[in-house]
Amino acid sequence: MFETTVQTDADAIAARLLDGEIAWARTSLTRRRELLTEFMALVDQHAEEWVEVAASIKQLPAGSSLIGEEWVSGPWAVQAYVGALQQTLRRMEDGRDVLAGFRTRSVEGDRLAFQVLPHNTFDRLLLNGYRAELWMQPGVTEADAGAAAGLGLRKPHDTQGTALVLGAGNISSIAPLDVLYVLYADNRVAALKLNPIMNGLKDVFTTIFAPFIAIGAVEVLTCDLETGNALAHHPDVAAVHMTGSEQTHDAIVWGPGEQGVANKAAGTPLLTKPISSELGGVAPVIVVPGKWSKADLRFQAQHIATQRLHNSGHNCIAGQIVVLSSDWAQKDAFLTELRAALAAAPERPAWYPGCATRVADARAVHPTAEAVGGVAERTLITGLDLDDDTETAFSTEYFGPVLGVAELPGTGAAFLERAVTAANDKLRGTLGANVIVHPRTKRQLGARLEEQVVRLRYGTIGVNVWTGVGYLTPHATWGGFPGHTLDDIQSGRGVVHNALLLDRTERTVVHGPFRPFPRSVLHGEASISPKPPWFVDNRTAATTGRRLARFAARPRWRALPAIFASALRG
Repeated sequence: MFETTVQTDADAIAARLLDGEIAWARTSLTRRRELLTEFMALVDQHAEEWVEVAASIKQLPAGSSLIGEEWVSGPWAVQAYVGALQQTLRRMEDGRDVLAGFRTRSVEGDRLAFQVLPHNTFDRLLLNGYRAELWMQPGVTEADAGAAAGLGLRKPHDTQGTALVLGAGNISSIAPLDVLYVLYADNRVAALKLNPIMNGLKDVFTTIFAPFIAIGAVEVLTCDLETGNALAHHPDVAAVHMTGSEQTHDAIVWGPGEQGVANKAAGTPLLTKPISSELGGVAPVIVVPGKWSKADLRFQAQHIATQRLHNSGHNCIAGQIVVLSSDWAQKDAFLTELRAALAAAPERPAWYPGCATRVADARAVHPTAEAVGGVAERTLITGLDLDDDTETAFSTEYFGPVLGVAELPGTGAAFLERAVTAANDKLRGTLGANVIVHPRTKRQLGARLEEQVVRLRYGTIGVNVWTGVGYLTPHATWGGFPGHTLDDIQSGRGVVHNALLLDRTERTVVHGPFRPFPRSVLHGEASISPKPPWFVDNRTAATTGRRLARFAARPRWRALPAIFASALRG
């Protein structure tokens, strides 16, 4: 049998994409919106299969509440985004203002902020107490933003070539969302190379992208590394987008091993075409000291445990370094609750390849490392020193269930300022930062809280909410803070999601309730409810996640009571 070479395979794929680009250029805005409608229907139809395959990849047993993670960060994330993107296309078709109805305000530093959550009545009901803003880069006016809104869709027939999308291996919605952004924001056709870990989802992704595949605008691949590399460097592929590690990015751009080191030092990249990327990093969780109740301590410990243990810690946005005040009277009580929350979270496999080695390496260099609750890889490292420039926990993304704790002196605004400086200057990466602050302390800080949020150089910032909620907010942007160079890429360049298709964005800022309302209001009990469906110890997360995904596909009032009923049992 004749065996094709890697280059022959790459040539054939690139040629098909060029044909697809011609078809995409001929596809009107109306038809592009209709394709999204067809795509949504297929996602809804195959959502169960999608989640079953993803849960199998992650070794989650049938019936586990943790399968809720696969619903929320899989079909729900995609359906919510597509619905928002459709609205943008519909307004562009009709010649209407894409930004009409989005409230704005001015932010320090000559910044313009758009409120992107809540956006409609359903947002207010389903995500009560949560809000998000999309901040533009300094100097961008509302007129500027409106004039550029739409990006590549402003001239749909002027396509920008073909792109290779290197899919993520951890969260199943990342690859589809990245492809949609390349299609609609960049106005390029896309070949999606799945991470080998996610190869089991090829049939599902091929099925849901069928309307795009039929016109040649998308191709889903499970090719080997060599073919993927040949495509990345192929002269007929105009751009690359990837989600992964900083090391993988540098191997693609500069070359592997010693060759890559030499090329980087010389400033001579092997890849000279545009590459956008989302690369993770070491995310801080800044806990501003205050006077907390026992229920506050417990809930926020569970909150931070979720930020680390969601998807078994295999998240680019997982909180990795908790920054506490050494002067906080409740510091020890909080650490006790944090240990308890980490230990009590449902056991699960650390399924991502290499996790055991990364955990062992972290434990080997940290004498204070604790195997929390006796759960295999689950690790807490206390006593980290933010003045130690050799501390590897600040530069190494563990990508597993390892959580570090560092302390700084001070209280109130003085502590927060020190913590923000440390996060900016000591921790590798700029994808996301989290700040937890009691409402009473928040009032005391006043405008000084936002002053410090402005200082944080991160692409998404969560105040009393995990930045993962920013990922789930379709009109928000997702990506590292702007300004990284190829030779110091950190959390990458460019953004995705961004359903308003805005240019010159800077960051997303998400706010949430310090903790949900007391269950005592409803049942006279001392615990708290409803627990957000993304919390790792939410008992009804699978049911709630499934209902949310179905709702995003077909929003309707009569579906809300069942969602609320499931959420309240969490």
